[in-house]
Amino acid sequence: MGRALLEVSVLFLAPFAAYFVWLNLRELYPLAIEHWTVGRLAWLTCSGLALVIAGMVAAGFLASHHQGHYTPARVENGRLVPGHMDDQ
Repeated sequence: MGRALLEVSVLFLAPFAAYFVWLNLRELYPLAIEHWTVGRLAWLTCSGLALVIAGMVAAGFLASHHQGHYTPARVENGRLVPGHMDDQ
C-alpha cells in the first residue's frame, strides 16, 4: 500500500517540482508568493491529476495478468501449504 501511495504522490507532485526547478533556472526566488498564483496552482494541480490518471491507466494495461486458477492456502497433515496459481 505504501508503494502505491508513493508512486501516485510522485506523479502528482512532478509538475510542482518541475515548476520549482523552472523558477530556479530563471533565477527567480521560487518561494515568493507571486509565483504561486491561484491560476498557476490550478494548472499544476490539473497536470498532476492528469499524470496520476495516465499512470494508473498505463499500469492497468502494462501489468501482467495471470491466467489460470488460484489455489488458496490450506493445511495438509498439520503443515501450511501456501496458495499458488495453477496454469491452465
